[in-house]
Amino acid sequence: MKTIKIIKNRSDLGAGTRGSDMGIDAIEIAAINKNDNFFNCYSFEDIETENETIYNKENNSFAKRIESVYRVCSSLSSSVSKNLLQDNFPIVLSGDHSSALGSISGIKAAYPKKRLGVVWIDAHADIHSPYTSPSGNIHGMPLAAALNDNNLEYKINNVIDETEHFWNEMQNIGIKGPKVVHEDIIYFGVRDTEKPEEAAIDNNNIKNYTVSEMRYRGFETCLKEASQKLEDCDIIYISFDVDSMDCNLISKGTGTPVSKGFDQDEIVNIIKAFVNTKKVICFEVVEVNPTLDNKGNKMAETAFDVLKETTNAIIKTLQ
Repeated sequence: MKTIKIIKNRSDLGAGTRGSDMGIDAIEIAAINKNDNFFNCYSFEDIETENETIYNKENNSFAKRIESVYRVCSSLSSSVSKNLLQDNFPIVLSGDHSSALGSISGIKAAYPKKRLGVVWIDAHADIHSPYTSPSGNIHGMPLAAALNDNNLEYKINNVIDETEHFWNEMQNIGIKGPKVVHEDIIYFGVRDTEKPEEAAIDNNNIKNYTVSEMRYRGFETCLKEASQKLEDCDIIYISFDVDSMDCNLISKGTGTPVSKGFDQDEIVNIIKAFVNTKKVICFEVVEVNPTLDNKGNKMAETAFDVLKETTNAIIKTLQ
């Protein structure tokens, strides 16, 4: 029987605001304060980070700290791949969302011939490339790297050779080439995008289930439809960015908070719908930033509640 393995990636180099490197510890503190021994129940491993490189002079302004992000994602990819091949179920707890590229790449390295579906629960599309990004923060780029889609039609940046080199390397982590195709990505809650991202979504018919659509049509209807969209996929990865939740309802304890998001129970419903397909083989939680939390440790507490409910649902499918 598969066992849960928690992979902790405290890197926050892909974010525009520091602090998500402390998100994992904040989640663990939330568990301790609830007298919950969750983190004593599963083995774990830590990914070596390069957070100290934040002090280095930055040359790659359209993909900040890309060399370090590349190495961290490569390490995470190796960890995820190794654990999958050892028949573990990786639950990845990460700082910023650039880590998702490492997780996706690791899945494909372990199962190169399997068709991968991606469930992206997030306020942001994260489908920029260095050629289109207005900020240069790589946590807005993991899906573009996984897709090998530079979206050059909407290019606004002229990148230097070093950036181009490491971006090409990032696109080929784990195995060479695309890890997922556009039609096998489903967004939930995306509501803060720029024109290049909107074009990438529209031109490739990526479905985004907005908060308002799901509440209007009903979660059961939308989730049944969404599951059917991925029915031809062999395996599924779920990425949960806590900014998919309503920052006014939960807290502002994340780097890029956006209002009018999901509540905690709605997030759990979305995740469980896919876990129940028994195709999910990796789950990731990202972007908890306790340094920005305006309600104590509320975001981490909520993230822990989602993590525990998800883990319980996963365990049922592994038995």
